[in-house]
Amino acid sequence: MAFKYSFQLYTSRFFPPLSAQLPVLKELGYEAVEPFMPLLDEPEEFRREIDGAELKCSSFHAHYHDLVADPQRFVDLADVLGTDLIIPPWLAPQDRPRTADGWKRIGEKLAGAADAISGSGKRIAWHNHDFEFVPLDDGSMPLTHMFGAVGDAVGLELDLAWVARAGADPAQALKDHQDRIWALQPKDTAPLGTREEEGWTAPGKGILDWPALWPLMRATGVEYLVVEHDNPADWVQLARDAITYLRKLDETA
Repeated sequence: MAFKYSFQLYTSRFFPPLSAQLPVLKELGYEAVEPFMPLLDEPEEFRREIDGAELKCSSFHAHYHDLVADPQRFVDLADVLGTDLIIPPWLAPQDRPRTADGWKRIGEKLAGAADAISGSGKRIAWHNHDFEFVPLDDGSMPLTHMFGAVGDAVGLELDLAWVARAGADPAQALKDHQDRIWALQPKDTAPLGTREEEGWTAPGKGILDWPALWPLMRATGVEYLVVEHDNPADWVQLARDAITYLRKLDETA
């Protein structure tokens, strides 16, 4: 079965209004969007807008601290949006542990949130950046300790470009976390040191070997690939280039 395609709306945040973006995404072939919290101040209105564009909400990004403090709030929000996947995507630098015990505590809090919502039909999946793939002082990986504390209760939205930027191997990350990956971001990065568009680029135009990664991506069984770029000069061109390349790869791989 071919992948479905979602678009992380953080990509187009500098190009409002949202109401003008959604029909473009639908026309390009996207079936869903992935919002982030500033777009969800009025969740009922957001739902009306995506329904009007005949798009779904594949998942949404939610602040880690807010999620672990009040998981039910995000269950209610997921109900409004029509999705089951809640994704905490970020820890500020001052909140990032530098010890195994610190990452274990992060995992324990996520596991507590997952347990609190276990009867709701909703799921929590962590979204990585680079820092989770940078070894701690003892040589171990943060995610090893975090996921060691959550069992099967918490999944992963794997951002492959951030893995590469950490100096880690995206293929190995796909293998190591295959059964935990519930969403994938097929994000690409230009060579380190590239300044244009903060060094991000459309998949197929950067340094990741997508034909080699594709079988490993398929093995995860995820439904949606979520396209993202942190700061594109032209979000429409990025959205078009990404889905065109990925669909072609899906047809031929």
